[in-house]
Amino acid sequence: MEKSLVHPLEQFLLLAKVATGAAAVQLIKQALEAPHVYVFGELLDMPNIQELEAGEHQPYWNLLKLFAYGTYTDYKANKGQLPELTSAQMKKLKHLTIVSLANKSKCIPYAVLLRELELSSLRALEDLIIEVIYADVVRGKLDQKNQRLEIDYNIGRDIQLEPAIVGVLQEWCDNCELTLANIEEQVKKANAQRDHYTKVKLQMEVDVSTIKKTLKAQVQEYDDTMTVDSVQQVIAQPEKPSKKTSKTKGLRGSGGKFWSKSSS
Repeated sequence: MEKSLVHPLEQFLLLAKVATGAAAVQLIKQALEAPHVYVFGELLDMPNIQELEAGEHQPYWNLLKLFAYGTYTDYKANKGQLPELTSAQMKKLKHLTIVSLANKSKCIPYAVLLRELELSSLRALEDLIIEVIYADVVRGKLDQKNQRLEIDYNIGRDIQLEPAIVGVLQEWCDNCELTLANIEEQVKKANAQRDHYTKVKLQMEVDVSTIKKTLKAQVQEYDDTMTVDSVQQVIAQPEKPSKKTSKTKGLRGSGGKFWSKSSS
């Protein structure tokens, strides 16, 4: 939505590159009255337009700045330093005032709108609100019972970067950079620790593997030594003599009896 509102400003930005002096003033007048143009910050930043700030055309520089950042109340407060507004410019400034109020609250009482827009009747106020809604810079509904405007959507306005705001934003950026640097340092430390632990783990695995191989070799050597000792013990053991049975001389007679020899 906001892109479609910004687009009509592009033709004025192109013309602002070559328009100077009185031509730049005429360009500002046309932009302030152009339908669907409700943002002016980019035009305000153009070099040829900025040159008007210090010259005889300064009132129109101030007027463009008012439409970019200000409201109808600001116009009344500085009316003596600003050019007279056309009816179209006056109407657009009041539209922008409603947008500024919508940025602050989504339910705007009629009383606030009547005061800020310097209107004397509800009919004139409701007609102006209907114009804003048809311009599609605000979406909402009129709550006549509760005498208020309920906002569903509104466009954004240009943001004026005051020195204080610039300082706050710069400080915020500096803090972000510092935080980012700290995070990067922590990431480096974490990566270094990870690499260290990985090396330690790999070294431990190598050491464990070496110990296993050493133990296995020692066990194998022990088994081989025990086998050799057993064989040598078997070889060195003397053979035990076998017992001989005694022979008895005699005659076996009948009846299974033995008879000894007698002398005659």
